[in-house]
Amino acid sequence: MNIFEAIILGIVEGITEFLPVSSTGHMILVHSLMGTPNDAFTKLFEICVQLGAILSVLVLYWKKFVDFSKWQFYVKLFIAVIPALVLGFLFNDAIEAFMESPVTVAVTLVLGGIVLLFIDKVFKNPTVTEEPQIKQQSAFVIGLWQCISMIPGVSRSAATIIGGMQQKLTRSLAAEFSFFLAVPTMAAATGYSLVLKDWKSDTGGADMKGYEVLTQNSDNLMIFGIGAVVSFIVAMIAIKGFIAFLQKRGFKVFGIYRIIAGILMLLWFGLRG
Repeated sequence: MNIFEAIILGIVEGITEFLPVSSTGHMILVHSLMGTPNDAFTKLFEICVQLGAILSVLVLYWKKFVDFSKWQFYVKLFIAVIPALVLGFLFNDAIEAFMESPVTVAVTLVLGGIVLLFIDKVFKNPTVTEEPQIKQQSAFVIGLWQCISMIPGVSRSAATIIGGMQQKLTRSLAAEFSFFLAVPTMAAATGYSLVLKDWKSDTGGADMKGYEVLTQNSDNLMIFGIGAVVSFIVAMIAIKGFIAFLQKRGFKVFGIYRIIAGILMLLWFGLRG
């Protein structure tokens, strides 16, 4: 991977991570279009570049995350992230296998897009307008919805926002809680990939931990750093714009976009054989 590819993937991650369009699906498509080598570092980069997006949430909502007097907020995040932590650990290999199938991702994009076309009409008359009103039971249910996004192409953001709306949260509050929940979820995925997961060596040598792949040369560190910074900047912009757009327009536009993107992915990978 070179610097240009890192910048492009950082932009893609920053835009798509918090929108209901599937960052995984877009990463796979852009990765293929650029012809980026499918080596251990690239795979690790596509997971750990999320660190920039995580930081953008912490910066934008820093007052929320540093107000330790409101401990129930942290309890709800902990409860919500448990299902993903458990299932992610148990089925990590199966999830990776799905990610190797662009057709699966494309089909999921289309199906998810169809759902988004009608979601605003399904969940109407919300009653929960502020985060303190979210009950712990509701947080757990939203966490269960998040597990659906382990199928690549579903979109973690879409799953958790829909889960929030199903629990009577307003669209904007459901989106914000999705941002909050992204922090422990993505931090756990990144930590697992860096510290616990064994990555196969591209040269046929011994398996390496993620941090060893990242630090095996200075170029890897520089490329990752650039990608993470770009992801951070773009995610800041995307989050602000998404909330405003969602309040005015809802999900229909994202549904249409997903369907088009999924069809284009099917055509692209179908033509490639």
